[in-house]
Amino acid sequence: MNAEAPGTPPATPAAPGRIVLLTASHRVAPGLLSWPAWQTLHAADQVLTADPDHPQLPYLREAGVRVEHAAPSADELVAASTGGRSVVVLVGGEGDSRLTDGLARLGGSGRVAMPDLELLPGSYDLPGARLLDLVQVMDRIRRECPWTSQRTHKSLAKYAIEEAYELVEAIEDGDRTELREELGDVLLQVVFHARIAEEDPEEPFAIDDVAGGLVEKLIHRHPHVFGDETAETPEDVHAHWLRTKAIEKQRTSVTEGVPLGQPGLALAAKLGSRVRTARLDVPLPTGDTIGYELLALAVRAEANGTDPEAALRAAARVYRDAIVAAEGGVG
Repeated sequence: MNAEAPGTPPATPAAPGRIVLLTASHRVAPGLLSWPAWQTLHAADQVLTADPDHPQLPYLREAGVRVEHAAPSADELVAASTGGRSVVVLVGGEGDSRLTDGLARLGGSGRVAMPDLELLPGSYDLPGARLLDLVQVMDRIRRECPWTSQRTHKSLAKYAIEEAYELVEAIEDGDRTELREELGDVLLQVVFHARIAEEDPEEPFAIDDVAGGLVEKLIHRHPHVFGDETAETPEDVHAHWLRTKAIEKQRTSVTEGVPLGQPGLALAAKLGSRVRTARLDVPLPTGDTIGYELLALAVRAEANGTDPEAALRAAARVYRDAIVAAEGGVG
């Protein structure tokens, strides 16, 4: 073993390099990168990407960032960063598992001096970004799936009702996992119908039209949030809502807009609510059938702040449980 000559200063260890894996969300327009991402790109000694069609390339070129097309292995990437060099690798939004796994194995081996490793998100998804994925998936299914491509508004109508009931059941059960899934199924109905509506030859509209109309309606009907009106209580908000709807709809009867096809108890309660809110004096019809008795019960429940449909379902669930218990005791 050769010893260093006396008086020779010890060798200075090479400065550690830096490897940055730069990701960007495909749901954010290319070129809209964070300031730390742009700083890192401009300061890098080398910028690499394995994808010659990476969506960021035109914007990086315009910003004066030179990008090389290469797919280095973990060993090659570590070697490229020696001597304190900074190497940035543009990867897809989900990352590059081949490269990250290779760097992890290399670092765990202990056989090489590893550079500083960093995963830098260049852009993040905004809330609601996955809705864009949903629209894209629905569009492809509509074009390529033999069953989906043949559906119409009418043939799907029953599913909207079924999914709404299943959502209500999940809410009443307090099952958070089921609630999340059922909300997705209801959302699917909205996106599906909007996609079908795009194909109408006379009055087409798309999901953006649906969402845009809803945004305008919500803003218009909440002047206490987006305007100069004030509302201190939920009752004030409800009064604003009713006045705005009356102006929008220009209805000649309080019964307009009440769907007659809804369940009977809900229909009776809704009519009772409209009459009570409008302060109309309309006596309940009477007769010898059970229907009039149920009507009176539903209207009275609504006036007392009880949803008769929910109340009956709750009672029916108790009855269901009693039936199951009785069945278990048979034999």
